[in-house]
Amino acid sequence: MSKLFNLHTHKFTNQENILELVNQYPWEFDDSVPFYSIGIHPWYIDESRLSSDLQIIDKELSHQNCLALGECGLDKRIEIPIEIQEKVFKAQILLAEKHQKPLVLHCVAAFQEIIQIKKEQNVTVPMIIHGFSKNEQTAKQLLDNGFYLSFGKYLLRNPELKSVFQSVPNDRFFLETDTIEESLEEVYALGANYKNIEIEELKSLIKTNFDKVFHRNL
Repeated sequence: MSKLFNLHTHKFTNQENILELVNQYPWEFDDSVPFYSIGIHPWYIDESRLSSDLQIIDKELSHQNCLALGECGLDKRIEIPIEIQEKVFKAQILLAEKHQKPLVLHCVAAFQEIIQIKKEQNVTVPMIIHGFSKNEQTAKQLLDNGFYLSFGKYLLRNPELKSVFQSVPNDRFFLETDTIEESLEEVYALGANYKNIEIEELKSLIKTNFDKVFHRNL
């Protein structure tokens, strides 16, 4: 029986049947977590420790159990200037490329900018938008530009996401819990229902996507 995969969570629950990609920050890194991503979230950019944060990310990305760089990205609804956010985002893209690790992205009201940066930087590693909550048109634009989409909280909260989720090709999505109280099993159950497939088939689809994106077996 294959495991469930949680693309993005902030808490490690240590369940045998789930591989959790636990979000970590360089300034409070916990080496007891078996599989993790590490990155500078745009909310928490601190220029005074930027170089040490990037050094820690660089070091951790070289480890096998560090599966991705993230979450990182752009957020136009915060006070940190977008120019600073873009500088920090691009610095992290360079590290992801250096170590050939995927990027887990936080993106708020900046999808055009993220698409543009992906093109300008010629990003070759997979880029996954976590917590996707937008419409089919935005989803299609991101998919056409090579992004993966991860669904969780908003899939459970917003019935209008059903048609968006159904429109995403089976080889381009992941599921996650992020910070919600609901279990990953609940997200998988809804995902299977929306795709009109059995949970085992959904697990198999996500396992294939995981193996391809993360270059390892789930």
